Amino acid sequence: MSETPVEKPKKRKRVNVRRPEVMTLVQEEVEKHYHSPVVQKLRDAGGSLTIGQTTIRLAEQFGFCYGVERAIDLAYASRRVFPDQRIFLIGEIIHNPEVNRQLADMNIVSLPWKEISEDYDDLTADDVVIVPAFGAPTSFTEKIEQQGCHIIDTTCGDVMKVWRRVRTYAKGGVTSLIHGKRGHEETRATASRALGDDKKGHYLVVLTLEETDYVCNFIRNGGNKEEFLAKFDRACSPGFDPEIHLKEIGVANQTTMLKSETMEIQNRVKKAITDRDGNDENFQMFDTICGATQERQDALFDMLNKPMDVLLVVGGYNSSNTTHLVEIGNEHLPTYFIREASCLESLETVIHFDIEQHEEISAPNVLAGFDDSPATIGITAGASCPANLIEETIVRVLGLRGISREDIESV
Repeated sequence: MSETPVEKPKKRKRVNVRRPEVMTLVQEEVEKHYHSPVVQKLRDAGGSLTIGQTTIRLAEQFGFCYGVERAIDLAYASRRVFPDQRIFLIGEIIHNPEVNRQLADMNIVSLPWKEISEDYDDLTADDVVIVPAFGAPTSFTEKIEQQGCHIIDTTCGDVMKVWRRVRTYAKGGVTSLIHGKRGHEETRATASRALGDDKKGHYLVVLTLEETDYVCNFIRNGGNKEEFLAKFDRACSPGFDPEIHLKEIGVANQTTMLKSETMEIQNRVKKAITDRDGNDENFQMFDTICGATQERQDALFDMLNKPMDVLLVVGGYNSSNTTHLVEIGNEHLPTYFIREASCLESLETVIHFDIEQHEEISAPNVLAGFDDSPATIGITAGASCPANLIEETIVRVLGLRGISREDIESV
């Protein structure tokens, strides 16, 4: 007697929740959660506000970008379209604790994003799964498709442009050299696409110029293959062989990296290939830096042309684009990377994230030395930081200087 074959769940197509009647309600809800009249006041004042002895300067471009706004809108809309169903999210929607807390309050449950756990086996065709703004590796999207879930894909369009590029590299037998953080959600998602549709493509992830120079030296002179693979453990494709797969290289990047650094990596790799081959025919590149990331970096450079005493960068500590704003600021003036306004404990102490030590530390507040003398504070934020957190920071820093919210609103 033959067994009855088990029927596999049908793959669900992506769900479009951007329905006019839903989005009207979503916009009202998002506005309520994240809008800031104080931030709008500074925008209307040209990004600068002076009250008494204190001046606040706000970068021209900061905070939520279109891709982040879209991802949040879709996540909020999913709860309205599926009010009674279980809704899950692969990891975090964006790198901001406040936004992810709001989704958790809406009973949107975060799933593990580093490995496919048994939680994914428990998903059913009645469940809804949100793909975050950074995207997700193909193994994750294939799994939730196999489970038959409703899928809300919030992947940023700029990220998908990178995916198209690395797929093209793979199709042509070109290795993708990805400038990014090997453990970052976006880089992991991009690396999975660099394998190509047949899973036979190859990639190598580099983060620093030191790592790039190591690769360039191998391109020019060869080297110890085992040492190379140990150095780039978990940063290269399965079966990667530097003696074979560094022959043809196409550069791509995590979209939130520092543009100047990506360009320098491109230049160094191109020169190494030219030195080896006598020409650059085996090198390809494509500008995949996110436009919003670049706008925020450029706006900070512009703001740094004006005198300031301290810079506050607001955002999630695991936000790549925010970290790069901190790096820029550190080159010019005292800079604090704070998650929220409460990190400004007093005029004497700031709790901020040290990007060199990779941990939150307590540090002296440079504003303590200004007392009643004039002080200019610059503020910017990464693309995943909502305006209400920026407002709270403005109100807090002015409060430490003896200026109340009523004083701010009356200006």
